[in-house]
Amino acid sequence: MKFTAQQIADILEGDVEGNPNEEVSKLSKIEDGEKGSLTFLSNPKYNPYLYTTNASIAIVDKSFQPEKEISTTLIKVDNAYKAFSKLLEFYNEVKNNKSGREQPHHIASSAKIGKNEYIGAFSYIGDNVTIGNNVKIYPNCFIGDNTVIGDNCTLFAGVKIYSETQIGSNCKIHSGCTIGSDGFGYAPNEEGVYKAIPQIGNVVIEDNVDIGSGSTIDRATLGSTIIRQGVKLDNQIQIAHNVEVGKNTVIAAQTGIAGSTKVGENCVIGGQVGIAGHLNIGNNLKIQAQSGISKNLKDGSVVQGTPAFNYSDYFKSYVHFRNLPKMASTLNKLEKKYDTQNQKI
Repeated sequence: MKFTAQQIADILEGDVEGNPNEEVSKLSKIEDGEKGSLTFLSNPKYNPYLYTTNASIAIVDKSFQPEKEISTTLIKVDNAYKAFSKLLEFYNEVKNNKSGREQPHHIASSAKIGKNEYIGAFSYIGDNVTIGNNVKIYPNCFIGDNTVIGDNCTLFAGVKIYSETQIGSNCKIHSGCTIGSDGFGYAPNEEGVYKAIPQIGNVVIEDNVDIGSGSTIDRATLGSTIIRQGVKLDNQIQIAHNVEVGKNTVIAAQTGIAGSTKVGENCVIGGQVGIAGHLNIGNNLKIQAQSGISKNLKDGSVVQGTPAFNYSDYFKSYVHFRNLPKMASTLNKLEKKYDTQNQKI
């Protein structure tokens, strides 16, 4: 798909300097720009690249004044960075603007599907499923019985949604996610053999939630596992049964949250964090990457380490940790000196 400089300027409410009919069909970094690509310049340290890039069109601030001749067509806007971000959103919408129903697929007769849907090949939609308007379901997705999906949601290829799941509006669930699988609940019988405890709850995902590829959210044993509105989950995250994640919390990759833990609102949780079960994690806190959380955390905490403790205390302790070899050497010298003096006495 190609766009002219003038078409892009109209979208961004910018002005063209150069050829308004210059066409582009792809995006590029300014230092790697090639013919037929669009780039942007917002950081002054990249200014030199604008004179050498082969990109056909560049988005720049209106305040930019070239120091020498430029062959690239310019689109001048109030804020190049924000304008380019807006263009990326537009590009994504155009790229993913699929509609219709591909063959083969299965839709139960009792399912209700809204307007302007896209259902990819080999997708399965079960009994009594309700799907809103403008929902896109990419190939090889499974949607179990009695599931509800709100408007403007996207399920990318290979997403598996188990029965009874409730998903709000404006959600994105990326490839390979599994929502609503059984929680990890087992109990040993008299012979010591572990038997599965039936997991009869569900998963509730509120509005404006994004879930990264390969993540898993388990259904509750009873009640619901809940992901509140505005939550953003990275790739390969495990949310166990009966967990609740508060609104606008963001969690980086490979984090695991054990059963029945409640995570507060507006939290920032780094990658590879492990959070034990049945804890209360407060609001507005930060957990640094690779931390292990074994106790409740108060609102506003900033923690690191395993077991995690106050972030500033952690770094003070780490300074001493790095000095341990030197301290051990000094201690050995003092012990030898003490032993020598003792022998003389």
